[in-house]
Amino acid sequence: MKVVVIGGGASGLIAAGTAAENGHDVTIIEKNMRPARKLLITGKGRCNLTNMCDTDELMSSVVHNSRFLYAAFSRFTPQDTFDFFENLGVKLKVERGNRVFPESDKAMDIVDALVGYAKRNARIISATADEVITENGEVIGVRLKGGKVIDCDRAIIATGGLSYPKTGSDGDGYRFAKKLGHTVNKTKPSLVPLEIKEKFCSYLMGLSLVNIGISFEQKGKVIYNDFGEMLFTHFGISGPVVLSGSCHIDEPKDVVVHIDLKPALTHEQLDNRFLRDFSKYSSKELSNALCDLYPKSLMPIIISVSGISPKTKVSQISKEMRSRLVDITKDFRLTVTGFRPYDEAIITSGGVSTKEINPSTMESKLCKGLYFCGEVIDVDAYTGGFNLQIAFSTGRLAGNSV
Repeated sequence: MKVVVIGGGASGLIAAGTAAENGHDVTIIEKNMRPARKLLITGKGRCNLTNMCDTDELMSSVVHNSRFLYAAFSRFTPQDTFDFFENLGVKLKVERGNRVFPESDKAMDIVDALVGYAKRNARIISATADEVITENGEVIGVRLKGGKVIDCDRAIIATGGLSYPKTGSDGDGYRFAKKLGHTVNKTKPSLVPLEIKEKFCSYLMGLSLVNIGISFEQKGKVIYNDFGEMLFTHFGISGPVVLSGSCHIDEPKDVVVHIDLKPALTHEQLDNRFLRDFSKYSSKELSNALCDLYPKSLMPIIISVSGISPKTKVSQISKEMRSRLVDITKDFRLTVTGFRPYDEAIITSGGVSTKEINPSTMESKLCKGLYFCGEVIDVDAYTGGFNLQIAFSTGRLAGNSV
């Protein structure tokens, strides 16, 4: 059969290569001069291509519509992904958190292997798809910008989402899907830094906090909690726990971030710690007595939030004042005002409704011969290689199913 794959990213390339291996005549339509541009910047240019975890952990790392992916994950597992690239000649390694990278630490090695795999039996053309053409509810072709039509029996939409739009992810796939009757669930940037109301964040820019506890509360309900590392920026906050937390925020309104700066200590233990430090620095002012507890740039912020004068002598700190310092340390609060834009988001949350796609084949339930794979579908996961595994698993399944 004639198969057209729209999009030459991770999911599109593996789908095309797989379909071509199965004997089909495959054309990949890629709007960029070079395919897989987004892959080049993943993992900070190192490409965290999967996570060597078991199926349960893989499923639990998918934030939205994990059950939809069960068949895809079962048929192309993280081990399959690992073996796939090693068989293409790319040596891989497993790092902390079961994250998989090329031994070279170069994303280009993954890109070259994947593009080479697709080109082995499929062709890549540099063009922009304009619409998927159907007749009597069945795919018959893809029209390009300019009017040229490529006839086909099957079309796979692998256009990605809206994140990193400079790499070509501009929402075309959502437009194609809508025109063919599909529901596109509301999209938002995900795995994205957050903008914060409190102005002191810009003063703390560059400060990294490790081993902190964090929780996100929206309208009085805790929507996410975690433990790990975060970073202050000129606009607000970023870092691993913040990016993961952003996945759970549908609307960045009425969201409060609670940070436990000393999660290993109870309130009572922290109070005793203050007593020891104050005894040690009994002749000093408060502004010079917190250096053993906080990073230098954070000390004046903690004092300011507490409402205690920084010139207060440690010997004059009352139990009530100490209690305030303990409470702030255990619950340092920030107010979310918004997401950073799509060009700073790792992935897009939302997309083509999973209810309208057959999870066993990735074929549309509404249009015969139409398939979806990758980020265009309403599925997304945490950082750690899980989103690329979604791309590879759904792409492989679509390529086999055509």
